[in-house]
Amino acid sequence: MIVLKFGGTSVGDAAAISRAADIVAGRRDRRPVVVVSALGGATNALLAIAEQASSGHLIGAIRGIEVLRERHLRECDALLADSPACGEVAAEMSAMFDELASLAEALSTLGHATPRSMDAIAAFGELMSSMLVTEAFRMRGIDAMHIDARKVVITDDRFMQAEPKLDMIADRVRELVLPLVRENKIPVMGGYIGGTMAGVTTTLGRGGSDYSASLIGATLGVDAIEIWTDVDGMLTADPRVVSGAQLIEQIRFDEASELASFGAKVLHPNTIAPAVRVGIPVFIYNSRNAAGTGTRITFDAPRRPVSAIAGKGDVTVVKVRAPRMLLAYGFLRAVFEIFERYQTSVDVVSTSEVSVSVTIDDARRLDALVVDLRALGDVSVERNRGVVAIVGAGIGDQGNVMGRALLALGDLRVHMMSLSATGINLTIIVDGMRVNETLRLLHDEFFGTGNGR
Repeated sequence: MIVLKFGGTSVGDAAAISRAADIVAGRRDRRPVVVVSALGGATNALLAIAEQASSGHLIGAIRGIEVLRERHLRECDALLADSPACGEVAAEMSAMFDELASLAEALSTLGHATPRSMDAIAAFGELMSSMLVTEAFRMRGIDAMHIDARKVVITDDRFMQAEPKLDMIADRVRELVLPLVRENKIPVMGGYIGGTMAGVTTTLGRGGSDYSASLIGATLGVDAIEIWTDVDGMLTADPRVVSGAQLIEQIRFDEASELASFGAKVLHPNTIAPAVRVGIPVFIYNSRNAAGTGTRITFDAPRRPVSAIAGKGDVTVVKVRAPRMLLAYGFLRAVFEIFERYQTSVDVVSTSEVSVSVTIDDARRLDALVVDLRALGDVSVERNRGVVAIVGAGIGDQGNVMGRALLALGDLRVHMMSLSATGINLTIIVDGMRVNETLRLLHDEFFGTGNGR
């Protein structure tokens, strides 16, 4: 068995869905289970509709719903025009859009959107795309069966970032998915969405379709998980920034996870975890280039000093300085308990005898955080920073990576630098506007592609 996950661009229109059907047809002998995202851009549009409606802009929200309705019906007609199921699918999708309009009206009346209501609206994208993809597969001779992912991916009720309940998911997979596979049918379900035990719709957070695929794959014990996207695999850097970025044919699980956490868009950070636990290899392929070699993510990939470089902007640095930290115990625990209290994740940490500096991506609770941190010492905040990560399982094997990185950056200002405890990544904090320049300079140094200043 294998799990095939198709991202938004890989099911973005009728042509993309037809390519996905060809890919699935070519893997029928491997007993695939298919997980699909919403049509490319649909989730963003749905969230915008919710925000518009709750802000009192109901006309704009309804207009957005009609644009999405026209798009889905257009792709339905292009895919299923010659099928008796076309009218039935179109009618079902129209009914779902009517329900979406009713939800928008309710949000407009209430004047605010709760996380639960945001999940209810965001889920429409995967529900409709999985239904449309299933019928498109059937029309092309693939014995596909649609499964409502909300009945399989059971989660808690942390709406907008729900936590999967693995034991319950395993039970539902054995009950609803595995029997279809044994009958040589191909289950198709939406990614990103789930449901509580009470049947309330949840989502796994942005990029969660990859996570869904990994959860399903891990519970089934599949031979491989394939992520189909719009790039040839994982690259040594973002090709939109570094023109000489190179394909990585094999990469280790821990390296891929680090790259995803530090800005590599091709993979969701949580994707790796369920696969790692049971040793399932993950492949990344380009649905527009199905014959490509892609990237294989596994335990036994080569151990390289530097495998790739990733970066992201819009990072905030928080510094806490307290002279009483010197020779004291428990200070760092007190600092991180505050971040835990406000559910704010910390990425990079650097300490001295009397200070600690951390980076955060999510600054929504920053003001409250700073108030509590000031009870511990002097607090300063630096906004608009960027983080660049040099990732390689063998960084610690060679002592010259940090020196080479600093020499390559020349007079570019570095605000903070940290080598992870495992020695797998070297993170560098720079001005946000200098992230791309930093990426190019470092890529030049370690991969020699001539993209420097």
